[in-house]
Amino acid sequence: MDLTPSARSAELRGRLIEFMDRWVYPAEAAFDDQWRGTGAYPPVMEELKTRARSAGLWNLFHPHPDEGAGLTNLDYAPLAEIMGRSLIASEAFNCSAPDTGNMELLSMFGTPEQKDRWLRPLLDGTVRSAFAMTEPDVASSDATNIATRIVRAGDEYVVRGRKWWVTGAGHPACAFFIVMGKTDPGAGRHRQQSQIIVPVDAEGVRIVRPLPLLGYWDPETHCEVEFDDVRVPAANLIGAPGDGFAIGQARLGPGRIHHCMRSVGAAERALELMCRRALARETFGSPLATRANIGDWIAEARLEIDMLRLLALRAAWLMDTVGNQAAAVEISEIKIAAPSIAGRIIDRAMQVHGAAGMSDDYPLARHYAVQRALRFADGPDEVHKMALARGELRKYATVS
Repeated sequence: MDLTPSARSAELRGRLIEFMDRWVYPAEAAFDDQWRGTGAYPPVMEELKTRARSAGLWNLFHPHPDEGAGLTNLDYAPLAEIMGRSLIASEAFNCSAPDTGNMELLSMFGTPEQKDRWLRPLLDGTVRSAFAMTEPDVASSDATNIATRIVRAGDEYVVRGRKWWVTGAGHPACAFFIVMGKTDPGAGRHRQQSQIIVPVDAEGVRIVRPLPLLGYWDPETHCEVEFDDVRVPAANLIGAPGDGFAIGQARLGPGRIHHCMRSVGAAERALELMCRRALARETFGSPLATRANIGDWIAEARLEIDMLRLLALRAAWLMDTVGNQAAAVEISEIKIAAPSIAGRIIDRAMQVHGAAGMSDDYPLARHYAVQRALRFADGPDEVHKMALARGELRKYATVS
């Protein structure tokens, strides 16, 4: 197993670090100030996008050279980690969820017409998108529970249902949803669902409300969305009827690993801030860094981050060499470990910062909220643990 990134990945990493230092970190305060001051999407983001694209740091996640950087998962991992250090970085490089997953989905399963109409603007960064799967009335950790209906009516499909935690639905540039619903409730358990493109301005689409994330209002927002007999062309269906569950699984695999790579970066930045604060702050006549418990937290964070990074790189290498399905166990492992461990490291960094750690003077509290949410996103911890446990038990099961 060779976890060494390519020369191209290393070169891009150096350029990315330089860009983050020069443009992204200094823009974080401006992004927050513009959002709070006007309620409009911060214009500084478009400035960052323009600079990133000019610098050749665009669509770095995309494995196809014609549509992105043409990197493997292993090559992209250290780049995603760097972007994960800032909550505004991924969008600046057109590498943020849910667009990344939607772009990969359309690349893999979209028709030529769908790619021209919907994928190309996403790749260009002129629009954003949303992925509507989770529902308020069913346990969406089991995607077969989904109740939204997608019913054929001549040359159209009629979409009826309610979704929530639809990330990006409130972004002013959001142009369309990819909606998962049931086309045939009587089919086999994993052949009932389909996915379809629904324009955000289609009649019958209604943003019910934005949803705060642990009290944080995101400019692009997570929303509850109602689809009230929304009619869209039959050509908007992605793949064939009944392909929705398989398409969803293909979409979520890379998305999970991208989230985990960014979690490593968030934890690394938290450790950096914790060390700087521990050296600069004194209590009872001595720096915080001299306190044994804080030294333990710093040492444990270093160990845990390095372990997380290795888990992420191993999963990425396996996805590249044996495929996403064969790497399912390793993807589940890092999906469980990354947000939980990163969240603990960030929590300790907040503690070292005292009350300031809970404020927006530092990025820690918001990073913590994101990591807590990631324990639900792309499948809750418990589902991944259940899958891991089943795999382990199968090794020891006896044949009766």
